[in-house]
Amino acid sequence: MLLIKNAHIRPMAGEDIANGEILIDGGKIAGIGVKVDAPEDAEIIDAEGRLVTPGIVEAHCHTGDSARAIGISPDHNEKNDPLTPQLRIMDSFNPYDPQLRRAIKAGVTSGVTTPGSANIIGGTAMAVKFVGRRVDDMIIKNPAAMKIAFGENAKRVYGTEFKKAPMTRMAIASMLREILYKARNYMEAKEAGKEPAFDMKYEALIPVLRREIPMKAHAHRADDIFTAIRIAKEFNLRMTIDHCTDGALIADILAEEGYPAFVGPTSGGTPSKHEVMNRSFETPAILHKAGVPFAIITDDPVITIEALPLCAGLAVRHGLPEEEAWKAITIYSATYTGIGDRVGSLEVGKDADVVIWNGNPVTDIIATVYRTIVDGNVVYCQGDK
Repeated sequence: MLLIKNAHIRPMAGEDIANGEILIDGGKIAGIGVKVDAPEDAEIIDAEGRLVTPGIVEAHCHTGDSARAIGISPDHNEKNDPLTPQLRIMDSFNPYDPQLRRAIKAGVTSGVTTPGSANIIGGTAMAVKFVGRRVDDMIIKNPAAMKIAFGENAKRVYGTEFKKAPMTRMAIASMLREILYKARNYMEAKEAGKEPAFDMKYEALIPVLRREIPMKAHAHRADDIFTAIRIAKEFNLRMTIDHCTDGALIADILAEEGYPAFVGPTSGGTPSKHEVMNRSFETPAILHKAGVPFAIITDDPVITIEALPLCAGLAVRHGLPEEEAWKAITIYSATYTGIGDRVGSLEVGKDADVVIWNGNPVTDIIATVYRTIVDGNVVYCQGDK
């Protein structure tokens, strides 16, 4: 057992505990409060008054599946077919990607890593811990979502580079509808006891049609967001709106619709494409005020995953309450990605993913990690490489 004592605990589910303790047993949180019952032989970490939070959760990234060295082709975009729901990001995930270690050193302990947005349908995303030697043993939830994409990327790859469909936003929507219709017919035939010829694409879309996993919709521009919503309604699908760059322009409508928005990446220099012209650190505050469920993301490697607390802090600078910023990178991101039963808050029975901080990284840019704990194991200590 492991006991963390003398901690300023911010559990994300309930009020802060000014001088509290957390008991960890078997990789789970066994107790939390001002004082917990712990055996005499428990290993003790004295937090010495430091801030203690749940591990940060990244709701949308390509950590582990995107090449970072010059001359190496990334593995998260299969650019030979715009419709590839049968692909699984776990099959291109590299547990030895150095970015995973950087995430742990920055207190980011888990996240949803996803195919890219070159295709209209890119394949299934998964939620993983950022510690491990084999992806099969790192998974929290797989599949966690089906990646789909609207807007410029598929148009550029297929229309501009390959001179084939989709060349327009109309084609993106039409091709997505067509495969969903066909997959639904395939599913209904199977449910009726018929035996249609096996189709791996349609098989992969059945969990989406049954609402078992959401569509993870890459959509920056307002019109693309509305197209995503239109199609989700047509097929009665669950969905998250990832990036949501124009969210501030349509926050009242998004609040009425109720789909979670994953906001980012927001940092960077000159916008890389037209559809991100309206990016702003004010967007999370505007969405929060309107009542839109949201989380903050980096889209690593677009922005390095280490900067996730910084992105939350910049949202605070632009009007988002600090408590909401913390939740936007912990309990909100966990809940809206479907892994809130495991991670995102410090509660009895949840995974013991805990970070002890030197300072508050959301309000202090130089704050660092003192200890990172994943599944009850200390995986980073201050000063480790």
